[in-house]
Amino acid sequence: MTAEALRRSLETTDNPFNSTDEVMSWIARRNKEVDVRIRRIPFSEMRGWHFDEPTGNLVHDTGRFFSVVGLDVYTNTGTVSRWMQPILNQPEVGFLGVLCRDIDGVAYFLLQAKIEPGNVNCVQLSPTLQATRSNYMCAHGGRPPAYLEIFRNATRDRTILDQLQSEQGARFLRKRNRNMVIRLDGDIDVGEDFRWLTLGQIKELVRRDNVVNMDTRTVLSGLRVDDGGTDGINSIDDILHQLSRLKSKFELQVEKIGLRDVKEWVVGSDEIARPDHRFFRVIGVDVTIANREVSTWRQPLVEPMQEGICVLFAKRIRGKMHYLLQAKVECGNFDVVELAPTIQCLTGPYLNPIGYRPTYLAEFLDGSCVERTIVDVMQSEEGGRFYREQNRNVVCEVNDAVPDDQPENFVWMTLGQMREFLRFNNYLNIQVRSLISML
Repeated sequence: MTAEALRRSLETTDNPFNSTDEVMSWIARRNKEVDVRIRRIPFSEMRGWHFDEPTGNLVHDTGRFFSVVGLDVYTNTGTVSRWMQPILNQPEVGFLGVLCRDIDGVAYFLLQAKIEPGNVNCVQLSPTLQATRSNYMCAHGGRPPAYLEIFRNATRDRTILDQLQSEQGARFLRKRNRNMVIRLDGDIDVGEDFRWLTLGQIKELVRRDNVVNMDTRTVLSGLRVDDGGTDGINSIDDILHQLSRLKSKFELQVEKIGLRDVKEWVVGSDEIARPDHRFFRVIGVDVTIANREVSTWRQPLVEPMQEGICVLFAKRIRGKMHYLLQAKVECGNFDVVELAPTIQCLTGPYLNPIGYRPTYLAEFLDGSCVERTIVDVMQSEEGGRFYREQNRNVVCEVNDAVPDDQPENFVWMTLGQMREFLRFNNYLNIQVRSLISML
């Protein structure tokens, strides 16, 4: 796939095969046509799952898919140095793959109208292939997902993007997925749940509430179109040095423990939650989705107690647009810190005036630092593990209330520099990758 085809795709919003209005109508039609039933159930009715006797962990009978385990965490940074929590343990590396083809010099991407049990609005635009290892190895007893073999057999010359990228570090323990974009030379059969879209269309749709899912956003954030180079007020070497210093300074000690040993959390008949109803809870659901590889199943989902907010500050410094990232420690991170949005937090606990507020949250909420808003949209987390979780995603240009000189855990980067870091594993977290997909 040529750089020119990608650039033309970014500039093309008038798709002769599927207009954006037709795509929205198709999503609405699939929502009506596909039988979807999601029902909360007690853990005792969650067939195929059980609480492990020695540990109390919630595990699948096959030992596959994922489990809910306990975590004991210590860190020397932040306002809380020690805590325990449940976390999703899914050591498998799954596929997040998008097929791409050149049609008359324009790159088109094959997206899927996929329904996940936790989606706030059922159908969202997903990658061509979105599957855990347990799914594509058919541990569920169903059929393999469409187009799987194209990704499993992809050769280097057809591979546009191939990265291992992290998932949500506060909810998953060291979880990664293989993000891929594969070029097709010829035509393929396209099922009723798939459509070819341009990059320009996807960029339009990602600025609408809950249309393009988290997995599509993370894959397409890695595509390198003309992004203005990698020169900024901080060089790549400066940023690497800063991250190395922070990784050696900040401690993160994480120990897996039994779910029954997690303090301040209660395992009830139908939820695993804190008595103060903060952060999140784990629930059980009974699922029917007619067009999936397996149409009925039961599983745990993580339900948030509050909506979240992810804000990326932008500022023109020395004539070039820069974005402010923070080095954030999360308990599930592979390598202590990952670069995150300027602000990334839950809304509930932090909106209490007497409680702790993250850096710049107050200035953002009262608008004193905001020059103009570039993006402001609600986006869902991944609906296969999270129940109706959505975050407010904002990119805004800020004024001089946000200085050029920043504390050591913040760094200004250009879009080109962020894309350079996306070539490698575990530098930019999934929340900031989602925001990059909107730029």
